[in-house]
Amino acid sequence: MLRWLQNFPHFLEILYDLLEFGLNPLKRWFKPGSRSESFVILLEKAGKGMVFNCKMCGQCILHSTGMTCPLNCPKHLRNGPCGGVRLDGTCEVKRDMVCIWVEAFERSLRMPTYGHQFASLQPPMNNQLKGSSSWINMFHGIDVDLPSGWMSTKDIPVIWEMENDHAD
Repeated sequence: MLRWLQNFPHFLEILYDLLEFGLNPLKRWFKPGSRSESFVILLEKAGKGMVFNCKMCGQCILHSTGMTCPLNCPKHLRNGPCGGVRLDGTCEVKRDMVCIWVEAFERSLRMPTYGHQFASLQPPMNNQLKGSSSWINMFHGIDVDLPSGWMSTKDIPVIWEMENDHAD
């Protein structure tokens, strides 16, 4: 309904910061399992649903994906496009749809505060959080807690290989 707002990602990142700042003093009342949780879920579902077609994953990364929800990708890819994005930027699964990751990249370029996070590797989605409030989960660190046996993406070593142009 209000998806056109996604075309103004800088405005949305300012709104995100204001909302986080405004809700921060209230976080002691917004706890998982509290009476306020269902109210927060209702507000989050309505607000983010209208603007981002939110799927209520409980681990919102909109600010890291150009204010574009990666769960709107038909393949639910969380770390970038599949190999099937067409040359014209459309989705291989839904031909009439622009690839979510093409939109996310273009929008992240217009986000001075969080745009750089587009290149960050996101952890796999914890499906145990589906249907819960990402705001409550963020306030209490639940969105970054990993299930037993999972490894943080920060613990994965990145090895850069440079092609050696010199003959030894």
